[in-house]
Amino acid sequence: MIRMLVVASLIAISLAGCTGPAPQGAAESASRLLAAATKGDRVAFEAEIDRPAVRDDVRRQMSEVARAKQLDVEGGPSEFALDRMIGPDALRLVRAGTGEVVTTAPSAGQIAGQMKSIDGKRACLRNDGAPDRCLLTFGKVKGGWRLVGMQASDLRIEVASD
Repeated sequence: MIRMLVVASLIAISLAGCTGPAPQGAAESASRLLAAATKGDRVAFEAEIDRPAVRDDVRRQMSEVARAKQLDVEGGPSEFALDRMIGPDALRLVRAGTGEVVTTAPSAGQIAGQMKSIDGKRACLRNDGAPDRCLLTFGKVKGGWRLVGMQASDLRIEVASD
């Protein structure tokens, strides 16, 4: 299982398509997702994700990494492997500058400033360390905002010190 470290100083994507602040509701979904991850609450975590979309995104990224290393696994990673990479234990928040594990998720207000709208239907939680990439991508789906993509490796969410 690939363990991902989520660092929330906080987060996100290829800024090429970003158009402005995150749409209403995206930061709230991100905050709930990170709270579920810090508590290890699978039910709350699942309520904030579009699992098939996240699975497809992670599969695409893992296949790209494999091809770059001249490995070709027919069909890419298995559903089981992908599902193990997508869960509360895949996200871990750490304190910016210290790396200390954070046990309280940032509020929607804290996250909102780190999110950018991509196209009005997607929002990116930017990574301050690599502002050209999204760590977490949220999409407007039936029923509200849900996680639809996540960085498949080296995922770090740094939380700013209070």
